[in-house]
Amino acid sequence: MTKTQHPVEHWEADVLLKDGRAAQIRPILPSDADGLVEFYSRVSDASKYFRFFAPYPNLSDKDVKRFTTVDHDRRVAFVITMADKIIATGRYDAVSDDEAEVAFLVEDAHQGRGIGQLLLEHLAQAGRERGIGSFVADVLPANSRMLQIFREMGYVVANTMDGGVLRLVFPLDPTDTALGVMRAREQRAEAASIQRIFNARSVAVVGASRRQDSIGQAMVRNLVLGDYTGSIFPVNSQSTSVSGLPAYATVSDIPHDIDLAIVAVPAESVNDVVLDCATKGVHGLVVISAGFAEEGPKGRQRQRKLLGLSRSYGLRLIGPNCLGIINTSRDMQLNASLAPTMPHRGRVGFFCQSGALGTAILESVARRGLGLSTFVSAGNRADVSGNDLLQYWQEDDATEVILLYLESIGNPRKFSRIARRVSRTKPIVAVKSGRSTQGVPVGHAVKRTSAPQSAVDAMFRQAGVIQVDTLDEMFDVAQLLAHQPLPRGNRIAIVGNSDAMGLLVADAAAAVGLDVSEPISLGADADEEAFERAIERALVSPDIDSLVVVYIPPLNTAGEDVANVLAAIGEQSDKPIVSTFLGREGVPELLRVPDLGAAAGRGSVPSYAAPEAAVRALARVVNYAEWAAKDQGEFRIAYDHRTGDARALIRDVLAKAPRGAILSTEQVHDLLACYGINIWTWVNVHDRAEAIAAGEHLGWNVVLKAGSEHLRSRPDLAHVWRGIHNAENMGEAWDDLTSWTGMRHETTFFVQRLAPDGIPVSFSATEDPLFGPLVSFGLAGAPSDLLGDRSYGIPPLTDIDAESMIRNLKSAPLLYGYRGSEPVHVASIQDIILRLAALKDDLPEVAELDLEPVLIGTEGFTAVSARAKVVPSEDRRGEWYVRRLSQPASSGDTLSS
Repeated sequence: MTKTQHPVEHWEADVLLKDGRAAQIRPILPSDADGLVEFYSRVSDASKYFRFFAPYPNLSDKDVKRFTTVDHDRRVAFVITMADKIIATGRYDAVSDDEAEVAFLVEDAHQGRGIGQLLLEHLAQAGRERGIGSFVADVLPANSRMLQIFREMGYVVANTMDGGVLRLVFPLDPTDTALGVMRAREQRAEAASIQRIFNARSVAVVGASRRQDSIGQAMVRNLVLGDYTGSIFPVNSQSTSVSGLPAYATVSDIPHDIDLAIVAVPAESVNDVVLDCATKGVHGLVVISAGFAEEGPKGRQRQRKLLGLSRSYGLRLIGPNCLGIINTSRDMQLNASLAPTMPHRGRVGFFCQSGALGTAILESVARRGLGLSTFVSAGNRADVSGNDLLQYWQEDDATEVILLYLESIGNPRKFSRIARRVSRTKPIVAVKSGRSTQGVPVGHAVKRTSAPQSAVDAMFRQAGVIQVDTLDEMFDVAQLLAHQPLPRGNRIAIVGNSDAMGLLVADAAAAVGLDVSEPISLGADADEEAFERAIERALVSPDIDSLVVVYIPPLNTAGEDVANVLAAIGEQSDKPIVSTFLGREGVPELLRVPDLGAAAGRGSVPSYAAPEAAVRALARVVNYAEWAAKDQGEFRIAYDHRTGDARALIRDVLAKAPRGAILSTEQVHDLLACYGINIWTWVNVHDRAEAIAAGEHLGWNVVLKAGSEHLRSRPDLAHVWRGIHNAENMGEAWDDLTSWTGMRHETTFFVQRLAPDGIPVSFSATEDPLFGPLVSFGLAGAPSDLLGDRSYGIPPLTDIDAESMIRNLKSAPLLYGYRGSEPVHVASIQDIILRLAALKDDLPEVAELDLEPVLIGTEGFTAVSARAKVVPSEDRRGEWYVRRLSQPASSGDTLSS
């Protein structure tokens, strides 16, 4: 009998411990025998006793073989390693068809780092994949650490006492509480890893040089001139001092602990530096060096090795090929970057991927008077990404606004999940480059995507991210968010001393959806008192949510008096004020309220060179404020979904067609029925007699349809014969359709009852290599296709997400009673979207699913036709139910634009 082989490669993962250090988890192997014995020798007698309930000083050869030889099905075991040494092991052994006993052992030196929780998460997911429904654990009452792990996981745990041993039993179905606990731990671990980098108390600059034009010399100089409060240690094997500081040949030679290493050596030497830093116990690396994935296959391989080596020794990596990092906190003053000037301290966190653009970005920030809390240029983004920074900034009190310049998104689903949470309390403004080409910069390793740009836009919108098209627009929005309160609505007042400018502002505001009151024109000779009276009158009005002030100075007037009035009112106002003041951009000195540093503070009035830029920024902030204030809906739990039956159907199909298959009509019906979507009954027919019999069976008033791929894509072709009431009608219809020259050999025919009237709409669900599940919706037909009028959502979706997908269509008014027509049953559309989203979230094997046409009437829907294709795919549940870092790029990933 052939032994079943179970794939386990996807169980290997890089993970973060509670303190932010990286480690590896993987299935145990027979070759781990010596490592397991060595690990066990480092475990205390007390921990051994808690594991085996008796003194167990050593493992016998039989024990070692039993522990390292498993079938990865009924017996599963994992090890967690750092620097290739086992520091923990966990396992489950099935005791019945759906129950397994779980146990783990953590080296004492590593206890308290969240390792037990990680092992339990990954063992539970492995158990789900193997059909295990619950875990049982026997624990001594004195083993408080183990009891705490089980109780804090969020599972529903039942316990009994027998013979002095506490038996815990809990189902593996992930509860909302368990998912919340896991994601909270994920956030804390990822934030801790970034916090240790930003708050490094000692920095080694590897590659520091005495040459003034070298990168290493610039890094040392910028740290010193930035008044870094920690210790700086140049590393140069050829010099004893650099910039007046003692230099050391290696990091290991430094007689102090090192938190962060800045690496500026040739690419081929970087891995030696990593090993040196690992020996020293360094936490993080910022690799400025180029020569990695941006240089092609050889550099790509070098980058993979760099990442794997860094993580195997527990180090987080920023870069390579990056500009560096900055922390403006008074306690740190860390300028570990190539930027020659430290930006002013402020409340904005900035993440960008481009090293080349980093310096220009920092210059724009300084010119506009925008202060930063922290700044990261991630370069090739091999390890630390925007997701890690979002996790950190979520709880960073110094950061109130987040800016992201994204050239690629490595894990859109995780980004969407984190950004949705962070955006509730801190606005995120993002520029996504490559919108027109969907290009990926050289050096960035991301999976290929076929998703349209509108799907990317939907992801940002769904997560509450303020998406802008250019860096200038980003700064326009940022200076408003950083300095002014959020508006309560979209009603604006305009106060100015130029009629022409007032009209321009009004037109621009109306064009972006703002509700404009009659502009208040003060005349060209208005003084500061006239401005003060008009501004205060506008702000006290309950019908005004925001104010736009336009000041064009008369000849030989600096406008200082008007500026003083505007600054004083802006500091006190609870409504946002923006201005076009002397045509200046940013926050002019005259309009600034002093902050912690030299940057403009809260209450400062931002100025825009053009009124269109001012109202465009205001409109984006209004939309964000509306999103943040409203209920985001709920992820609906549908108890009528038969997910198990759907998975069984797909398993049966793939067993017969291992490379994938297009589902038959009956299989599509059954699959959709598992999620509560019923298709209008049809009967496949092969000849005239079968067509007549089908019509009689359905009770006549039927249609005869010709079905094939080329007809599906050509709605203009007449491939449907309606109004068939008897055998004679059916015969005529059959003869006509089968004799039509547009039919092909593969064309199939089927008979359906005539569907009720309704507006034809289209639903689609696909599996994208990068985004994962995608659901889209639009009106059926050529006009919607030509205009690209289609909305997208990334599951899981809330009820509000589904409603927004409907309303975001340009043609949505047709559904709500356009020009006196009767509104259709929109709730049916929302219900289908949510059911398809659940199906795609559960079933990554469903590569394509088209539901078209669906006729939406006044009382419900009629799904007339559907098509689905399934292909082999990894179980996606591991993506949501376990913590893991992104994996190194594979050869099939996109690495160039």
